[in-house]
Amino acid sequence: MTDTAADPARLVALVEDDADLRASTAQLLRLAGFAVQPFADAPTALAVLDAAFPGVVISDVRMPGLSGIDLFRTLHARDAELPVILITGHGDVDMAVDALKAGVWDFLTKPFAADALIAAVERAAHARALALENRRLQALAQDRAGSALIGTSPRSAACATWCPRCVMPISTC
Repeated sequence: MTDTAADPARLVALVEDDADLRASTAQLLRLAGFAVQPFADAPTALAVLDAAFPGVVISDVRMPGLSGIDLFRTLHARDAELPVILITGHGDVDMAVDALKAGVWDFLTKPFAADALIAAVERAAHARALALENRRLQALAQDRAGSALIGTSPRSAACATWCPRCVMPISTC
């Protein structure tokens, strides 16, 4: 089992209006090593989930009020790299294709195999971890304001004052 505190990408927001299905799916995910934040409806989930959410979202498609597809669209507008997995008992091929083309990570029909859900969440969690690491590294590079060098030692700081064309100190070039 993986330590979810050490790997925040193993956090799953589970949005399901059926209390029994929400509880059993949450238990399945917890047994697979994920931390689960269960939500009974999309508006409650939207109040918590933002672009900084480190994990994966799983949502039922058909729910009272805001549907899972509407939830996906809102989350996708906040962060296009946030993996959302949709599950439904009422899906058809056209719905699945449209959702996948729009950017849904995966689309599973109920009843789904436990290992199919776990595999989809594992892949999505890995992709989310990579996306967040990429953001962190891009922000770090931005903070370095144009320096192609990575490092803060006195020697690397001295190299930063060299001309990249002639590899000589800028003061003599």
